Amino acid sequence: MDLVTVKSQYFLQIPPKPCRALWFLHLVLCTGVCKIRSSMAHILETLNSWFWWENIWMPINVTWAHFVDRDGLVFPKAHQLYATIPYALVLLIIRFFSERYIAIPLAKALGIKNARRVKPQPNPVLESYFRECSKHPSQSDIQGLAKKCNCTVRLVEKWFRRRRNLEIPTVLRKFQEAFWRFSFYLTSSIAGFIFLYDKPWFYDIWQTWVGYPFQTLLPSQYWYYMAEIGFYWSLLFTLGIDNRRKDFLAHVVHHLAAIGLMSGSWCANYVRLGTLVMFVHDTADFWLEAAKMFNYAHWEKTCNMLFIIFSIAFFITRIILFPFWILRATLYQPTFYSTTPVIAYFLFNGQLLILQGLHLYWGYLILKILKRFIFLKDLKDDRSDEEEEDSVTDNEEESIKNGNKNSCGSGKHLLNSSHH
Repeated sequence: MDLVTVKSQYFLQIPPKPCRALWFLHLVLCTGVCKIRSSMAHILETLNSWFWWENIWMPINVTWAHFVDRDGLVFPKAHQLYATIPYALVLLIIRFFSERYIAIPLAKALGIKNARRVKPQPNPVLESYFRECSKHPSQSDIQGLAKKCNCTVRLVEKWFRRRRNLEIPTVLRKFQEAFWRFSFYLTSSIAGFIFLYDKPWFYDIWQTWVGYPFQTLLPSQYWYYMAEIGFYWSLLFTLGIDNRRKDFLAHVVHHLAAIGLMSGSWCANYVRLGTLVMFVHDTADFWLEAAKMFNYAHWEKTCNMLFIIFSIAFFITRIILFPFWILRATLYQPTFYSTTPVIAYFLFNGQLLILQGLHLYWGYLILKILKRFIFLKDLKDDRSDEEEEDSVTDNEEESIKNGNKNSCGSGKHLLNSSHH
């Protein structure tokens, strides 16, 4: 209903005097709503026209009308990307069943047990300090907490260890997550090789630009893209429940950049380059997830061997091939096909450079792990929190519970007094 219709309907039906105030207020509200709707529609239409402006995405003298399917040529469509959300949900369902019916039996076969963690006795004072102040209290704070709870320093230390352990995923949960990532990366790597091995641009990177932008979309490219984008959507959906590491923010940036990059390359028909980027990334990742799985099972020699293979694959694909093969094709080669790069050229290369920055950051972390492995024979991943040993018996911790009954005051008061 537009503004003219609203006014005409209301002026033709003027109510009696007692109701005219409400009628006038209703008219003003309806008029305001119509104006807001009209303004929002105009803003959205303007933003949409700006976003899909041909000069952003296409070479000179090319419009979206040229991307209508014709003469056996099939082109990617932006609206097809909506399907990645349902595909992500399908992948989450597959993940649930694979973790439950494949990963758990495999973990048991490798000797991984679902260890039952002992919960600390309820203690409002310690819980308040844990949540509001620190999960790792200093020694002086522990002494103040022990006095407040009328128990020993050792028991307070053990309470905090048990409480911290509750927030760390179990080894079985970590194994399930690693198994799912391993399964997807291995499957996508095999599928990517099958899709690419007979394509000329897999061997000659210049072929990615031959015939651009009128390069037909292959069915294998469609499914490759849908699966990859759907997978990264699913990872974003489960960030809150997956194992949280110290490079959590880097993973968020990586997932968002990957989705934006793949979606943009789809719309601009950079599909040939996009499939190469996805293949280069996946071929190293499944080695890392396999190393994690055997690390959780305490198969140290197998884990070490797989991690070394992953490190070699990572540096070859991410530090050598990606910048000197992929980035060369996206930064340098387009200048031979167009003297005036479009805005998308800078957008896509900017996102690729962000990915390369993440590669260098993760490469630094890998070098630190390898250095410690070579000199100290320790292959611990600093990004993950380790479960702390728990040797307090239930009888010992019962004194915390009893001591808590004798304590007085609130957690807020303790936070102030414990620093004296």
